Amino acid sequence: MKTVTKKLSELHRPEKNVRMHTDKQITEFRRSVEMFGQIRPIVCDENGVILAGNGLYETLLSMGRENADCYVVQGLSENEKKKLMMADNRIFDLGVDDLKVFDELIAELGDDLDVPGYDDELLRSLVADSEDVDKIMSSYGLITEEKKSEMTGAAETYQKEEEMRTAQSADISDANTDHAEDTQPVGKYVVCPKCGEKIWL
Repeated sequence: MKTVTKKLSELHRPEKNVRMHTDKQITEFRRSVEMFGQIRPIVCDENGVILAGNGLYETLLSMGRENADCYVVQGLSENEKKKLMMADNRIFDLGVDDLKVFDELIAELGDDLDVPGYDDELLRSLVADSEDVDKIMSSYGLITEEKKSEMTGAAETYQKEEEMRTAQSADISDANTDHAEDTQPVGKYVVCPKCGEKIWL
């Protein structure tokens, strides 16, 4: 396969592109180009219309590059160009990761986990030993001091309110029953864990 260097200004986006490129993808694509350079060509037709490599094209533009390595496909019909664009995007999706090999590669990288397309913290969690995992799991769901203080304060407030209602119940028992609907409920209650409202039993 012979590649040629073309100016990005000579290339054109296709009228329709199956693949949408997110900002996150372009950011990671840029990290890859900065780390390894352009490792695959942009595929275009004889008129400079991109058939494969639109994400790479967008990345190079965002980096201020002027040229790109390209592979020019000639003699395809319009239908063949459309099918090439669809096939290029779909065939890649049909691959399946070998997780065993993936884990082995991560382990071999050691602490050097700056890999475009991956979050290094996620990769570190995948190679963490049992002791590290235990630390992570033991800290999961721990209540902060601020939250603990907030919960303690709320419990004390509810306790005082319950004591006040208990004291009021003695006075209410002798009151006129006609005013019973004006009084607040007396007795036990539970607190809704979602909204914090008290539900009287």
